[in-house]
Amino acid sequence: MSYTKDQVLNALKEVIYFPKSDNIVNLNMVRDIQIEGKKVSFTLVFPTTKDKNSAIIIPAARKAIRNNIDKEAEVEVNLPSESKTPERKPLENVKNIIGVASGKGGVGKSTAAANLALSLSKTGARVGLIDADIYGPSIPLLMGLVNARPQIKKEGNKDIIIPMEKHGIKVLSIGFFVDPEQALIWRGPMATSALKQLFNDADWGELDYLVVDLPPGTGDIHLTLVQEVPVTGIAIITTPQEMALADARKAFGMFNQEKIKVPILGLIENMSYFTPPELPDKKYYLFGKEGGKRLAEKTGVPLLGEIPIVEKIRESGDSGNPISLEEEGIVSKAFDELAQNVIEKVKTRNEQQPPTERVNIKYK
Repeated sequence: MSYTKDQVLNALKEVIYFPKSDNIVNLNMVRDIQIEGKKVSFTLVFPTTKDKNSAIIIPAARKAIRNNIDKEAEVEVNLPSESKTPERKPLENVKNIIGVASGKGGVGKSTAAANLALSLSKTGARVGLIDADIYGPSIPLLMGLVNARPQIKKEGNKDIIIPMEKHGIKVLSIGFFVDPEQALIWRGPMATSALKQLFNDADWGELDYLVVDLPPGTGDIHLTLVQEVPVTGIAIITTPQEMALADARKAFGMFNQEKIKVPILGLIENMSYFTPPELPDKKYYLFGKEGGKRLAEKTGVPLLGEIPIVEKIRESGDSGNPISLEEEGIVSKAFDELAQNVIEKVKTRNEQQPPTERVNIKYK
């Protein structure tokens, strides 16, 4: 009787690599499966060389195959030769990682993240943008990359994603790999595994800023972000009305938790006011006035920017040419000012404290 690779992979999904709270198959640690009769061999690639967890994982892998396939199976587990594949350090050349979060959907978070990234790029910075909104990716539409498919290159035995480049920045989204017409019906571990690949299995090169468009609310994706990468800081976005402010407070509460403790760079108030093109000096406060300012004062963080609501934001986003690309206009100016404020906050934060370390949060 000979076994199949699918049988081996399904058996190994029972083996959990606890530092990353996921199984070794989802984490892409299992490579080069070879089957000859009852002999099964494969390579286990750990995140670091001489990983102390190998003493637990290797026996567990052998046991999983014998328990699930054949108790008489001969299982050979190999470790990669250090001379063959040098250890890859994801994001080692990314200076600052900035998350854009919101307590609720519909406040313009993705639009703000895309335009912030572009305004940062306009200063001469090298910028990347990750769409971490796994269940509702909108960055492909906003950046004019709806049908884009990134190229893949080989590094040793590993597939590495080459981010798309558009409007002068590097972009990756789960939307590049799934049918835009189909909803993603994924459990938490599948979604977090996909996010890890966008960070760890991509060639981001040298960046000054990597902007991360997080999903609305608080959940697995947010915890994965702070666990996997050294986040420089979070910008929380809200609109002025009380309903949005109430949810923004929850986002503040999450990132301020003792086990997470990621610096909050400040608050962004979107849809602050409406100014008709024919009345450039007139402001209509459609969703309330200065709600973001009051919340910023109450939480002790700066108000990074106030973004007006105009029809052209929607038009530019739908066309894949975000409004920050314009040289003139009140909205483009507002995003440019937001970028400058973020740059100053990042600079101050980096001078005052060391980079945020990854935090170890266990998923239940």
